[in-house]
Amino acid sequence: MSDQMYRSDPDRPRTPPQQRPGEPDAELIEGHNYDGIQEYDNPTPGWWHAIFFATIVFSILYLIVYDISPLTPTVHERHASIESKALDKMFAELNNIPLGEEKLRAIMGQDKWLAMGASVYAQHCIVCHGDQGQGLVGPNMTDEVYLRVAELMDIATIVEDGANNGAMPAWKNRLNANEIALVSAYAASLRGTNIEGKEPEGEPIPAWPAVLSPDELQAAAAAAATKTASR
Repeated sequence: MSDQMYRSDPDRPRTPPQQRPGEPDAELIEGHNYDGIQEYDNPTPGWWHAIFFATIVFSILYLIVYDISPLTPTVHERHASIESKALDKMFAELNNIPLGEEKLRAIMGQDKWLAMGASVYAQHCIVCHGDQGQGLVGPNMTDEVYLRVAELMDIATIVEDGANNGAMPAWKNRLNANEIALVSAYAASLRGTNIEGKEPEGEPIPAWPAVLSPDELQAAAAAAATKTASR
């Protein structure tokens, strides 16, 4: 049999090979070819483009509304608002009483507020005054003698403004008025517990005034609120 039978006829018209099952349509294949690898033309769907452009528009609006617009509260303003609401809920009528002896007496009459004062004390005062107020660098606050304190409100004044040329730092820029009152009342409540520690410093002073009863506290809060509203 002649080899001519196995040779292709150059003049015979060629037909494209049939598409195999699972192969992509030739019209959907990109024209470029890299080492025999062809790219299937499969564009992303319209909904994907819609979501992409929507995120761009959202980001622009978010920037304008939350970072540029003067009508929207800043992060610090929102934090201050949340903190104020939390303080109102936490301290209730105590929040209406200005910092003074009456406020300290009110705190000393409520165990829950003394516990808050103890928490502030534990966070800021232990290093100098000891975990029980027995005194380390600072004076012992558990005996009956005091240095630079003659009356209850003097404790809050020292906490606010500091003392002894900065040895006792001023806390008025780091604690709010309620925290100053809480920690001052807690420090005053340690009087007479007589924890062994630093030697007594100062002179004996009169006893603290009586704590406020719940009824007296409500009356004081109402009076303070009325005074504030009348201004």
